[in-house]
Amino acid sequence: MAVRKIVHIDEDLCDGCGDCVPSCAEGAIQIIGGKARLLADNLCDGLGACLGECPQGAITVEEREADEFDESAVEQHLSTIDGPAHNPITKNNGALGSHGMGMGCPGSRTMSFAPQVNAPVATPPQTLGTIGAAAAAAGASALRQWPVQLHLVSPVAPYFQGADVLLAADCVSFAMGDFHTRLLSGRSLAVACPKLDHGQEVYLEKLIAMITQARINTLTVALMEVPCCGGLLRLAQEAVARSGRKVPIKKVLVGVRGEVLAEDWV
Repeated sequence: MAVRKIVHIDEDLCDGCGDCVPSCAEGAIQIIGGKARLLADNLCDGLGACLGECPQGAITVEEREADEFDESAVEQHLSTIDGPAHNPITKNNGALGSHGMGMGCPGSRTMSFAPQVNAPVATPPQTLGTIGAAAAAAGASALRQWPVQLHLVSPVAPYFQGADVLLAADCVSFAMGDFHTRLLSGRSLAVACPKLDHGQEVYLEKLIAMITQARINTLTVALMEVPCCGGLLRLAQEAVARSGRKVPIKKVLVGVRGEVLAEDWV
């Protein structure tokens, strides 16, 4: 540990807009609990590329004792973020490009929108429950917000306020052909992988914030039948237990061929 330059975020000034996230090439800044936060000292190079992106002037560079900047830690951190556009681009190649958490694109900016509905169709007979039910058009998306990856979402975003939330393992939407009509319709979405994602303590904090600050209504946890998926349900249950609020949790177990094997309130 040494005294060096490192980013400082004034939480009193920060309004959680997320404009700083895409500019951090190392993915060191995330919106947690409605505020921008530095995930770890060793992920911040102290150059302050995020300074000019904050409309509130909440970000400065200070000198303090901190862990040394670790490029290998940054590479490992960026490798946990889904999608090819998230692969790190080193500064040595002359392109301080769009990469890291927000990738310099609208992907990290909070957006709410109405699901695509082209023509009404009958609700499938096996549709889960009636919470927030709205029949989606055939082939249309029932997604009502962006982003969806749990590392990227703000837990107090407008689309989580008082909402019925679907917390889905990454593979569920690929396995289920009727994911949008059967699970997603009427719900706000967060996706995560309980086996491969790092920083799951951040996931726990975000889920607790959804429960205590956004005051979500219900939480549906969709898991694959493989054993490693069970961690997502345990994370949700721990978040509810720590929150002190009694939020109903529904477990939906999905087979590798996309069939719903079981659904229970837990």
